[in-house]
Amino acid sequence: MAVVTVRKQARPMLSVTLLALAGLCTLQMSSDGSEMGSPAFVSGAPAARGSVRQPSVAMASEKVDKIVEELKTLTLLEASELVAAIEETFGVDASASGGAVMMAAPAAAVEEEAAPEKTEFDVVLKDVPKDKKIAILKVVRGITGMGLKEAKGIVDNPGKFIEGKPKDYCQDAIKQLQEAGAVAELV
Repeated sequence: MAVVTVRKQARPMLSVTLLALAGLCTLQMSSDGSEMGSPAFVSGAPAARGSVRQPSVAMASEKVDKIVEELKTLTLLEASELVAAIEETFGVDASASGGAVMMAAPAAAVEEEAAPEKTEFDVVLKDVPKDKKIAILKVVRGITGMGLKEAKGIVDNPGKFIEGKPKDYCQDAIKQLQEAGAVAELV
């Protein structure tokens, strides 16, 4: 996905536009709800249905007036599609505007990068023959430094017993376990 570079001067205007669009979407969602009462704004004053709000800033051009009027007619779905198209076209994130900064989802190119090489490994004890149990118990105690009771629990119930260790350490442990007669693998 290519990211289009936007001039620094255009970014604040785009953020304001996206914020205004989000406000319009919110206003439309609140007006589409049930008529259980008038929605109250932040000030607590109920909104008067049908009243036309006068803009506090005079519009600079007829072009801007037309855009604002067109935005007022959009459905919620159309407004959502517009926001997505603006985000894609200009390489911005609408959720990061308005002072509420959120982490953007990583780009598809980042996800396709190769996973970093694994540096931590686990050793899984698969099988412990009964006739080799004492020898394997001694190896487990030597590798892990566990007491007799903990090592006996591992030998009696084979499974993962070394976690998050370097590959060399794990390979050496597997070699020792196999020499003692156990079946173990590197995960």
